[in-house]
Amino acid sequence: MTAEEETTDPATDPETADTVAGRLLVLQRLDTEADQLRIRRERLAERDAHAARSAALTEWEQRRAAMRARIDELTAAMETAEERGARLRADKQRLEAQLKTVIAPREAEALMHEIAAASEQLDEVDTQEFADLSEATTTEEALAAHLGDEEALRAALGHADDALARAVADIDRELADIDERRGAARDGVEPADIEKYDRIRGALGVAVAQLVGHRCDGCHLDLSAAEIDTAKEEAASTGVTDCPQCGRMLAV
Repeated sequence: MTAEEETTDPATDPETADTVAGRLLVLQRLDTEADQLRIRRERLAERDAHAARSAALTEWEQRRAAMRARIDELTAAMETAEERGARLRADKQRLEAQLKTVIAPREAEALMHEIAAASEQLDEVDTQEFADLSEATTTEEALAAHLGDEEALRAALGHADDALARAVADIDRELADIDERRGAARDGVEPADIEKYDRIRGALGVAVAQLVGHRCDGCHLDLSAAEIDTAKEEAASTGVTDCPQCGRMLAV
């Protein structure tokens, strides 16, 4: 920075801190600090860690629910298979008993065909029931192992909760301190200037900028020599005017 560009910060210089420009810059600095803290609060590493722990627990719960649902499905399927198997065995026994009483070859052949069909269906039911039982046993073992992870997952989430709460509380304390100082700073600014400040801040985020050399440090655009002369004339009494480039309140 050249000697021409060097400037005193009215927000910290004891000779200018009590001017209109100085008070507005103090207010802007406090608002900027508060904005930065709020952004930092939303981007905390502890928040990311908490989200990861929460997602891990949610995934674990979904997996647990899926395994329990599958076990219920298999249990229902096996109960249905037991009932169907019992009916098929009863039918087969009835047909076998009937076969012993028939004499006609054609009737015997028909009964033997029905017995064979019942036996085939019974084999299919037994095979599927065995497969369901095997899967249910495997799933129950997997569920038991899965349940063993619950305590560690919930403890990790609890630690993440605590860490996030502490980090947020630290920032909230800083914000509370800034808010107190911000209230005092606003009390020192004329209502008309506060209204203008709030309007510009709402539109642009930063309401007050400084003239650094030939440049507004709000929009980072250079002012012409004529614009600088005009700005200095307009700011002669208060130390503040409007940037002709961006419309911010400009401390000169």
